[in-house]
Amino acid sequence: MMLQDEVQTLRQVPLFSRVAPAKLKLLAFTSDRVSYRTGETLFHQGDPGDAAYVILAGKADILTDSPHGQIKVAELDNNSIVGEIAILCNVARTATVKATTPIEALRIRKEDFLKLLADYPEVTIEIVRVLADRLGRTTTELTEARGKAERSVESN
Repeated sequence: MMLQDEVQTLRQVPLFSRVAPAKLKLLAFTSDRVSYRTGETLFHQGDPGDAAYVILAGKADILTDSPHGQIKVAELDNNSIVGEIAILCNVARTATVKATTPIEALRIRKEDFLKLLADYPEVTIEIVRVLADRLGRTTTELTEARGKAERSVESN
């Protein structure tokens, strides 16, 4: 994929849709192009948050550790961004991301990602929207799971 193609792909990511093409070109240029085979891990839960990833092509699962093993909590598809929470909150990775198909991605280093946020506050606002949406979905899923667990206990 050529630099111009990567810029066009970045424009399709909702977080970057309002960023000037020249800035996206610089972001694409400073990012690392990475590939993963099916079953390979992009990063593990607990790893340091050193970069965010934009999935250009392919799919991956987001997995979290539990006492009963890993639990799939979400799926990633083309034009998805992942890993930004660890950067923004300056914490370790909150989940493991594993390729379910071959993946082509841009790895955006922490310092480049934070510079983008400083230069384009509208990207920060969009990130807040995305994170709020994720939180809302997670809350709904946890509420449903808790209800099922309580009904299961009551029926036993």
